[in-house]
Amino acid sequence: METIVLDIGETLVRDDRHWASWADWLGVPPHTLGALVGAAVAQGREATDALRILRPDMDVEEAYRARAAAGRGEHLDESDLYQDVRPALAELRAAGIRVVVAGNGTFRAGELLRALDLPADLVVTSGEWGVRKPDPEFFARVAEVADAAPEATLYVGDHPADDLFPAAAAGLRTAHLRRGPYGHWWAEHPDVVETADFRIDALTELVGLVASASSSSSSSASSASSASATSGVAPEAEGETGVRRGVLRSVRQVY
Repeated sequence: METIVLDIGETLVRDDRHWASWADWLGVPPHTLGALVGAAVAQGREATDALRILRPDMDVEEAYRARAAAGRGEHLDESDLYQDVRPALAELRAAGIRVVVAGNGTFRAGELLRALDLPADLVVTSGEWGVRKPDPEFFARVAEVADAAPEATLYVGDHPADDLFPAAAAGLRTAHLRRGPYGHWWAEHPDVVETADFRIDALTELVGLVASASSSSSSSASSASSASATSGVAPEAEGETGVRRGVLRSVRQVY
């Protein structure tokens, strides 16, 4: 593994402040909006559908701009990061791994994240790229900035439909993070279990995972080479895995 690319929301950043600020803007208790977000997650819908349940005619992008104009736009500081973010990213870089942060977010979110000076080689958002997950073009951009072959690049995220499935379809290796509503609710879904190369509960597991994967790859390559030399049969090049990735299904995706 040469490069690890990490999602943003509910991978690096807690969404507590995000949803609380929307509840305040709409004039509803945070618990009400939180419960509606949970319902959307359980149905496999976009979390922002919770806002439209409260305001059916709401244009979320327009409301976002109105909040910013009113001085109530996005805010992000150290308290919004999960506690394992800095130590995990620092350990990865110390181990010689290229660390990239790339996920859905506004141009402003990218500025705020970079201002935190995370131990990462690159921090970029979908707003800056002009394309959002799960669009395949987003993951084509990920592959470009990874500076590594797809099979040597690991994408880490919590959301099956936005992170795991499209990353795998793009040929990247994947790690599903059991974190946040989507990460917990869908963790044991058969499609998630089948698709994820790795399943983790914390970012601090990544360094050990990388070391283990590298060791396993070396052992497998050695065994395959020996088998090929003695039998005259070339080892299979991910044939079964390639077929599996070609028929990925989203988790009850209704949006």
